[in-house]
Amino acid sequence: MKIVFMGTPQFAANILQKLIDEQSEIVLVVSQPDRPVGRKKALLPTPVKQLALTYAIPVFQPEKIRRDYQKILAVNPDIIITAAYGQIIPKALLNAPRLGCINVHASLLPNYRGGAPIHHALLDGMAETGVTIMYMDETMDTGDIIACAKTPIADTDDVGVLFERLSHLGAKLLIATLPAIKANTNARIAQAHDLATYAPNLKREHELINWHQSARVIFNQIRGLNPWPTAYTTINGQNIKIFKAKMPRVASKNATATPAGTIINVHADGVDVMSGDGQLIAILELQIAGKRKIPLKDLLNGEHPLIVGKQFGG
Repeated sequence: MKIVFMGTPQFAANILQKLIDEQSEIVLVVSQPDRPVGRKKALLPTPVKQLALTYAIPVFQPEKIRRDYQKILAVNPDIIITAAYGQIIPKALLNAPRLGCINVHASLLPNYRGGAPIHHALLDGMAETGVTIMYMDETMDTGDIIACAKTPIADTDDVGVLFERLSHLGAKLLIATLPAIKANTNARIAQAHDLATYAPNLKREHELINWHQSARVIFNQIRGLNPWPTAYTTINGQNIKIFKAKMPRVASKNATATPAGTIINVHADGVDVMSGDGQLIAILELQIAGKRKIPLKDLLNGEHPLIVGKQFGG
């Protein structure tokens, strides 16, 4: 099979690596244009582009795939495989390959259609997620299902951990599924559209912690945004990014009347904060605006605003 692979982040690069390891015939890689990264705004290649160039695979980076796709048609692929590409694929491309266009999606469809399925599964406190190999159609993540694979979500999982696990799970499932797709013997199951849920791309308002919520909701928010885009709160007018927290625990009786967001205790193992349901949540890793990210114990050795009785978000 002549394969065109379309993807952008590390999630997709892990899948591309598996295809390469299996000696697949990849005739072209399509990725998003290089974007400025970091404070210095350095123009860096996408992880998928970096990997493709390592193996001397031609790379195409159209700004708008809807109007610039002739180079893909020119290589006459048997199949197009996408994974976290980042743009809607036009109908002309969907209809071109003889074996169709398939996508590796990081959820168990029809749950979590959209651009941030891993984040939303964690934000919602789901106990299970997975990957789906599906045919692509003109609307987002609505095509027929070819295969699925599941994985449990542990309390220790965050976005970074799940991205890595699901990318490898998706790669393994893809390789197992491709022979049937090539032989036209694969399953093709229509999605139950009435059961669909959605995972839109995250906005800034998703990142701000509301301490009046339950400790479990706050805990899920923190791990559901780590390592990107990161949950944050404020204290004394300063923004503080929060990367990691510990499972909530019951506060002592004399602390339950304390306002939500109040710092109850500060120690090298965590900053205990009151939540809206009277439970404490321990902040394990944070970064104060204007300062570099350092271990909590080191932060507490210097000047900091984390004082018992102070209130986050107040």
